[in-house]
Amino acid sequence: MKLGTRNKKSKQSFSKERQLIAHQSPKSPISEQYRTLRTNIEFASIDEPVRTILLTSTAPGEGKSTTAANLAIVFAQQGKKVLIVDTDLRNPTVHYTFRLANTFGLTNVLTKQATMNEAVQMTAIKDVFVLTCGPIPPNPAELIGSESMTQFIANAKEHFEIVIFDTPPVLAVTDAQILANKVDGSILVFSSGDTNIEAAVKTKEILSNSKSKLLGAVLNKKKAKDSQYYYYYGSS
Repeated sequence: MKLGTRNKKSKQSFSKERQLIAHQSPKSPISEQYRTLRTNIEFASIDEPVRTILLTSTAPGEGKSTTAANLAIVFAQQGKKVLIVDTDLRNPTVHYTFRLANTFGLTNVLTKQATMNEAVQMTAIKDVFVLTCGPIPPNPAELIGSESMTQFIANAKEHFEIVIFDTPPVLAVTDAQILANKVDGSILVFSSGDTNIEAAVKTKEILSNSKSKLLGAVLNKKKAKDSQYYYYYGSS
C-alpha cells in the first residue's frame, strides 16, 4: 500500500476544526510569522538539521495544535514532505483540524495492529500528511515511552523530511516530557494574556530536566494593536 492513501472523511462533527491560515491566507501577516518560525527552526541547529519537532504548552487552549498545523503547512510550502502526528493520546484533535477519520492511527501502529504506511493519511494540502491518534489507549504514557515509539520515529524520518508531534500540555500529564527525549527539539506555545508566568517557568524547567532540546517559545494570540507581531520566537 502506498503511503498516505487512506483519506476517508470522518463522520464526526468538525466543530473543533482550526483555521489553517497559512493555507487559506498565505500572504497574511500571521502566515508570515509562521514562516519566520520555520526559518528560526532551520537555523536552530546548523550541523544537524531539526527534523522531528514537538509542540506543547502549559495548559489546554493555548494554541499549540493550531501552531503545529500551520507550521506543517509552511514547511510543506517550502517543498518538504511533512507528517503531523497526533500524540495527544487522551484528547486527540488533529483529525478535526484536517477533517479526517480517526478510526485507526498512531496507537494501532505502536501496538503493531497496522503499519505506518497503512495508518498515515493524505490531507487536502500538498505534502502535508497526518497520522491521527487512533483508538484512545488505557496506557498513553507507556506507549509514548515505548521502544515501539522510538522505532516509529526512526521509520517516520525515513519517509518524511519533517515530523511534527502535537502533544498534551506539559503540566497536565507526563506524555510531552517523555517524548521530548526522543525528538530533535521542542517548542513551547504560550497564550498572550492567558498563560500564567509561574506555569510557563515550571513547564520550561520540566522540559529542561528531561534533557530535551528546547528550541524556543511561541507567543500566541498577541493583539495586533499591542504589537506589529502576532508571534514571537526566541531561543531558551
